[in-house]
Amino acid sequence: MPIARFPDPRNLDDSDPQSIPGLVGIGGDFHPYSLIQAYRQGIFPWPHEEHVFLWFCPNPRGILRFSRLHLPRSLLKTLRKSDFTYSIDQRFEEVVSQCARAPRKGTPGTWIRPEIQEAYSQLHRIGVAHSIEVWREGQLVGGLYGVEVDGVFSGESMFHSQTGASKAALLFLANHLQARGVEWMDIQMLTPHLEAMGAEAIPRNEYLDLLESTQHQKFRLF
Repeated sequence: MPIARFPDPRNLDDSDPQSIPGLVGIGGDFHPYSLIQAYRQGIFPWPHEEHVFLWFCPNPRGILRFSRLHLPRSLLKTLRKSDFTYSIDQRFEEVVSQCARAPRKGTPGTWIRPEIQEAYSQLHRIGVAHSIEVWREGQLVGGLYGVEVDGVFSGESMFHSQTGASKAALLFLANHLQARGVEWMDIQMLTPHLEAMGAEAIPRNEYLDLLESTQHQKFRLF
């Protein structure tokens, strides 16, 4: 199967009223190396009502710089009282499945459909997709998963069944990446709860410059 080819996101014209802002391509496949090529260019698959496979590089782009990571007092209090423990890549498929089932405000159903779960499971099997698991008393109570390509981690989704567990997973991941010299992670789209933790939205071209600069440093994350 041929690997998908994507246009350069720097050439997107979001001012065209006939276009979907940030849309890079329609169709293609979820072959692992097509996905890797997409992430390498700052592109990711995103759900849409009318099409199964859409590929986006939005403007602006959400990122989390670890130097700006802010923990609200309520979260700090929760974490101090919790007895969470953590692991990496121990329950990848279960984390993805839990993320697919997690309710999303204003979004019926899930974009993490079975074919997407299988595609990211294939990425996990070749060492590209990773999960963080949060445990309490032997039970999986939160986690997140994402993709690491060329030393850049792109978060995909999080879930929790106990208060603070998904944010705890994010904090654990941030500490893990910082320990390996990485200063930021891709969060794709800025959400209110991530913004409250210090995430920001930056212009697409600034993001692509940051992406390229980080790729050249060749960090080993996992």
